[in-house]
Amino acid sequence: MKIGIVCYPTFGGSGVVATELGMALAQRGHQVHFITYKQPVRLDFISNQIHFHEVFVEEYSLFHFQPYELALSSKMVEVVEEFDLEILHVHYAIPHAYAAYMAKQMLKEKNIDVKVVTTLHGTDITLVGSHPNYRTAVEFSINNSDAVTTVSESLKQDTLRLFSIKKEIHVIHNFIDFNQYPEINSEECLRHTIAKPEERIITHISNLRPVKRAVDVIKIFDKIQQKIPAKLLLVGEGPDKENIEGLAKDLDIFDKILFLGNSNDVNKLLCYSDLFLLPSETESFGLAALEAMAARTPVISTNAGGLPEVNVQGVTGFLSDVGNIDEMAQNSLFILEDEERLQNFKTNALNQAKNFSLQNILPSYKNVYRNVKKDCC
Repeated sequence: MKIGIVCYPTFGGSGVVATELGMALAQRGHQVHFITYKQPVRLDFISNQIHFHEVFVEEYSLFHFQPYELALSSKMVEVVEEFDLEILHVHYAIPHAYAAYMAKQMLKEKNIDVKVVTTLHGTDITLVGSHPNYRTAVEFSINNSDAVTTVSESLKQDTLRLFSIKKEIHVIHNFIDFNQYPEINSEECLRHTIAKPEERIITHISNLRPVKRAVDVIKIFDKIQQKIPAKLLLVGEGPDKENIEGLAKDLDIFDKILFLGNSNDVNKLLCYSDLFLLPSETESFGLAALEAMAARTPVISTNAGGLPEVNVQGVTGFLSDVGNIDEMAQNSLFILEDEERLQNFKTNALNQAKNFSLQNILPSYKNVYRNVKKDCC
């Protein structure tokens, strides 16, 4: 198959999943074309089956906001025509599904019938997409896609609740490529460079937006380190970074936190970790939690959105209501204070993560592609 993938090329979950999906398809012989405004951050697979097409937006003083959707639609048309693409798989409703609809209409004028598969990832539905300024366009774009998927059952139900959807929605969970999570021994991990032998290592990875509640991470970690020796690895950049740095200084725990910024080596960083904190206000799926579990790291998270579909209460970690910092800290200590218990949680986390392996999930996407192609013939 010849597939175009449209995504945000950032460290966010939707861009990561779209990029990993494209690379996996290319490895299996499909021709994949990424269409976006810069090369996706996870696109590190070199193959003659992978192509990148940059979307340029000319700046004109006439426009207060540059019309990215128009440039994106035009680039889609150009790439579909030149490379005879069969499918445009767009990740995120805004603006990608809408831009894909416009591209599809322009291509119809040329007697080209490209199929559009839209994958909804969360914020495009629950926060931005449901806003009155965007709702009508988002609903129209979803209903005019040839196939629609969501990354969790929770997000599917949110979509059906917030919009009048006429299309069938397929739930295809996010996935992990376990080839990127090899067993790392203690010599490779070099844990001693970060923490003392008696210290537990806690990790949080996110884009540090307010919805991720990274301030809660600092508060939970503070309660943990009051009871047991611990270090915190904080991976990511974002608008809340200044707030969490300030709070860490106020609590006099700044020297126990390593601020590591953005990283493409999440799997290597997680090898240090004993526990992963994800106290988000909302998560459509919780890819960061799944990545942690694939690295044998139990998860303390909220019960928001799709997280209960990933993190199993009392088995791979614990779930709490949003903002219940005391309970999250208590559950963290329950796991960390007993070595045998910690190892059991680590084993359970890895076993649960294997249910979301690329090998298990990829066939579902390929079935969606085959079905939309079948409809055209």
